Amino acid sequence: MRSPDTEWVFDGGRPCLDLVNTRRSRHLGGVELLTGPDALAAWLELAGLTLGPAAVTGGQVIAARALREAVDRVLLAVAGEAMPPPADVQLVNEAAAAAPPLPPRLRIDRSGGVCRETPPPPDPVAAAFAVLALDAIELATGGADVRVCAADDCGLRFCDASPRRTRQWCSMARCGNRAKARAHYARTRSR
Repeated sequence: MRSPDTEWVFDGGRPCLDLVNTRRSRHLGGVELLTGPDALAAWLELAGLTLGPAAVTGGQVIAARALREAVDRVLLAVAGEAMPPPADVQLVNEAAAAAPPLPPRLRIDRSGGVCRETPPPPDPVAAAFAVLALDAIELATGGADVRVCAADDCGLRFCDASPRRTRQWCSMARCGNRAKARAHYARTRSR
């Protein structure tokens, strides 16, 4: 899914990989899409991690970038059957623990009846980061294949859930079609 008004791309197949993909063109030094609090808030909203009226701070943008890079290094290490950096593992674990689920509580409504209420997390941004970190933990330990798009000019990360685990591109509509068109052009030109 691509947002029509931004460069947000949600082709990773997992929320944590969509976060990793907020840094583009890594092969060329990278293009940062989490440019500030408004950009992070917009991405979290589009990713389905609704913040409600919560405001995002500059410190949370820095934390999101740090989490993103830690998740990337952990998942690529696991995919390459290497040991992930311990500092990155710690950062992911801390993010996952930052917003533990709160137990429900009773509330008396206006009519005097009792109803169940789940309190909002103390920090909805930390709760969103926790969801992303938990997704990364599940992905790292679940045996799924994390890949880097094979297109020379892409580098997006994605979860390969294809039946034979042979997916090469982040998106068939974008990188896959371009690669196939280039291959077709090269074949027809050589004839």
